[in-house]
Amino acid sequence: MPITSDIAPTTNIAFQVCAVAIWLGLVFLTSEILHRFKQDPELVRKVVHIGTGNVLLIAWWLQIPTWLCIAAGVIFSAIALASHLINILPMLNDVGRKTYGVFYYALSITILVTLLWENHPQYAVIGVMVMSWGDGMAALIGKRFGKHTFVNRGNKRSYEGSLAMFTTSLVVILGIFGINKGISPSDFGVAVPVAAIAALLEAYSPGGTDNLSVPLSSAFLSLALQSL
Repeated sequence: MPITSDIAPTTNIAFQVCAVAIWLGLVFLTSEILHRFKQDPELVRKVVHIGTGNVLLIAWWLQIPTWLCIAAGVIFSAIALASHLINILPMLNDVGRKTYGVFYYALSITILVTLLWENHPQYAVIGVMVMSWGDGMAALIGKRFGKHTFVNRGNKRSYEGSLAMFTTSLVVILGIFGINKGISPSDFGVAVPVAAIAALLEAYSPGGTDNLSVPLSSAFLSLALQSL
């Protein structure tokens, strides 16, 4: 029997939700395994940070509708805020820092899908992927190889970490452009300044606000420069 029009959308949404839920389950399972094996808490947190950011790439691929993305963003934001206040999900919290960073991260996703998902989803993906992968690699590379450090408002950063942020952001932006339409020489004129600004904001935004400033600036600046 052919699928009727009123059943097909429900089936499609059920598949989309299941796919995202499976991915998130794998992310949190991996983080829990790392935690049980006494791995570096920063590594555990960045697995969650990067893994949850990839959800938006999956949502773009699956063409998940705007209303569902917004609803998920609001729920994620509420969970992140609750976890900050009463620590219900310890693996989400900043290592050694008491900030609203995870909440800002969730809030930035919600803002981007609300404003861009309907007409410009690729730029929402750029913003979140720059934050998730760029910030994640900056932290991991900086901690492992960061020999040349500087301090901004009590937060220790390294030039090696900032270079990793810039390089990863550049690759992410060009990768999204490539997936969307193929890479052209003019795309480098967008990706390089956006990646540079993202690296500066990651290094100098205070109190976890880089989780808000980096994705929003990366998304909207990419859109603005592409529109020139």
